Amino acid sequence: DDRSSMAKQGVASMLAVALVLVSLAAFPRGVHSIGVCNGVIGNNLPSPSDVVKLYKSKGINSMRIYAPESNVLKALSGTGIGLLMDVGNGVLPGLANDPSAAAAWVKANVQPYPGVSFRYIAVGNEVMDSDGQKTILPAMKNLQGALAAAGLGGRVKVSTSVRFDVVTDTFPPSNGVFADLDYMGPILDFLASTGAPLLVNVYPYFAYKGDPQNIKLNYATFTPGTTVNDDGNGLTYTNLFDAMVDSIYAALEDAETPGVKVVVSESGWPSDGGFGATAQNARAYNQGLINHVGGGTPKRSGPLETYMFAMFNENEKKGDPTENHFGLFNPDKSAAYSIRF
Repeated sequence: DDRSSMAKQGVASMLAVALVLVSLAAFPRGVHSIGVCNGVIGNNLPSPSDVVKLYKSKGINSMRIYAPESNVLKALSGTGIGLLMDVGNGVLPGLANDPSAAAAWVKANVQPYPGVSFRYIAVGNEVMDSDGQKTILPAMKNLQGALAAAGLGGRVKVSTSVRFDVVTDTFPPSNGVFADLDYMGPILDFLASTGAPLLVNVYPYFAYKGDPQNIKLNYATFTPGTTVNDDGNGLTYTNLFDAMVDSIYAALEDAETPGVKVVVSESGWPSDGGFGATAQNARAYNQGLINHVGGGTPKRSGPLETYMFAMFNENEKKGDPTENHFGLFNPDKSAAYSIRF
């Protein structure tokens, strides 16, 4: 009768509302999928306040900086832009050897800026030498202790930012393992104990550049047309980024720290200066990344926090000519190519 169908509709609409509320709870407003790295190795870049204005005008709500820079921190204050801040590799030995140095670092670079939304402190970026690697975990522990003593222990997570090649046997993704568990294992145990994510720099560009025979450009740039099946996990991949990130998750499972989350601390594609480096490819990759990371990967659905590299073309970066052309914007704040956040 009518009443029972109305009651059913009422239950159905209540269920629909409940589902909406559940999905909102699952994706709290604090989850920001896309941030942008603010590299500053250039002599013609905008002022920190202009940089922050550009982030806000584009709706970019997270930033990575590679050292504590007081003018940037002042400009970020009160904006709500989430911050991933590196300590800088040069200070690792001091932070590792002396808890009071870590306390002084927090006092100088975090505590004076209560209006900044600090999210992560990266203790080391792509530290490859074994002497440097030995300093990472003691420095992380000392900084964690200093943040806790300052009353910031729960709010600001301490991690390290590693190159993707700390993972090996990445094809198929389900085979991924850490190349050196003597180095990574204790770091992962620490992250598991604090709830901090592992920060990983993930660049399909460099994988494609290194092996264009076997890696198709469309697969590397989120352009449809290639699928790869992983018999180990039964999943199907349509882009290289997902395959790379899922090999990290496989390595975390192999290391018996499956609960450690991944944050992609750098990813990007150059628009000039070398093989495959065109504005068209950079736009395809970076727009694809923006559109994609909100949904996660085949192995791990849900938002995957990702920091694009980089905000600006940096004219004083050394090394490969592509290094000067990773920017989404030119130093005059014009877009390097069209992109929508």
